[in-house]
Order: sequence, then C-alpha cells, then structure tokens
Amino acid sequence: MDAVRYYIALLMLVVFPAGMSMWFLIHPLAGFWRRRGPVLTYLAVLAVAFLIGFTAFRFREPLLSVEFGFGWPQAIIAIAFFAGGIALEVNYRRQITIGTLLGLPEVSEGRPNVLLNRGIYARVRHPRYLGLLCEISGSAFLVNYLATCILAIATIPVLYLTVLLEERELLQRFGDEYLEYSQQVPRFIPRFTPPPHSSPSDR
Repeated sequence: MDAVRYYIALLMLVVFPAGMSMWFLIHPLAGFWRRRGPVLTYLAVLAVAFLIGFTAFRFREPLLSVEFGFGWPQAIIAIAFFAGGIALEVNYRRQITIGTLLGLPEVSEGRPNVLLNRGIYARVRHPRYLGLLCEISGSAFLVNYLATCILAIATIPVLYLTVLLEERELLQRFGDEYLEYSQQVPRFIPRFTPPPHSSPSDR
C-alpha cells in the first residue's frame, strides 16, 4: 500500500502542475495562439508542460520526503471526493467534445463556437475544474503526503485564476450571450434547478 501511495503522489506532482500550466499559457494569449494554429500552440505548451513535469520528477525525493501514513478516515474522505469528481466528469463529458476538451476552439481559426449551457453546464459553469479539484483533493487525502496536501491547497487559487482567464476569453468570444449565462448560472456551486431560460432539451 505504501508503494501505491508513493507512485500516486509522484504522478500527482508530475502531471497536475504540468497540465494546469497549459491553460495559463493558452487562455491569456488565445488570440496570439489562434493566429498560429493548434499544431504550433500545442508543441509550445507541451514543451513547457514537459519541462515542469520533468523538474518535479527530478526533485521527487525531497518533495516526497514527508508523508503521514495511510488511515481509513482520510481514505473515506478521499472516496467521497472521488465520487463527486466522477459524477461531475460523467455529466460534463456528455456535453463536451474531445476537441473542446483539448481546447481547440481557443486556438483554432474558423472552428464553430458553441456556448456550453446545457446539461450540467446549465447548473454550474465550470464542472471540469470543480471535478478536477475533487479528484486532486481525493488523491491528496488518499496518499497523505505533505507535498500533495500543499498541491491540493494550491490548486484552489490556481484554478480560480484559470477560471477568470477562461471567462475573459469566453466573454470575448460570445459577448452578451456569455454575460447573460454567467449571471444565471453559478461558477462552482451547482444549482439544483436549471436557469429560467433553459428549454427541456437543456436539462
């Protein structure tokens, strides 16, 4: 069990910061990347993400030197977080294409722009990021390393800033349509009923 926890913690340190760095490169500079196309965009951001992941792997020993052991109380909390993350992921994947999941609309000229406002997106604006936070938190509780706890806590402001950058870009793309949507649907805390303008097909 200790070896499993260690490798999950190592995977978290290598993958999560590297993955989140991509959005910090794409969203603030979406117009710049769109003019250069998705191939050049992803070559550049993947290179940066690889460098971050490699650096985390290189310093894995000091980063993972403090751990608090396995315990069932935090394991139960982890399961609850995982359940929430999986429920959100199942729901948002019904509404989102692989291209949108990879961010192609942000970096491609001429791709159709469709505002996601149906299904789970009629109840919460950012189910992907909320689900990611649940999964990172669940992983941190499960492995119980100091570094992964810090990573989970740091994820909160990082995701919030990512959301602000993404919303600015969405407002530029969709204008009043997104403004109206953002006024009716909460950012992170899902509402139990869809917004008033939703049609039966939105639910």
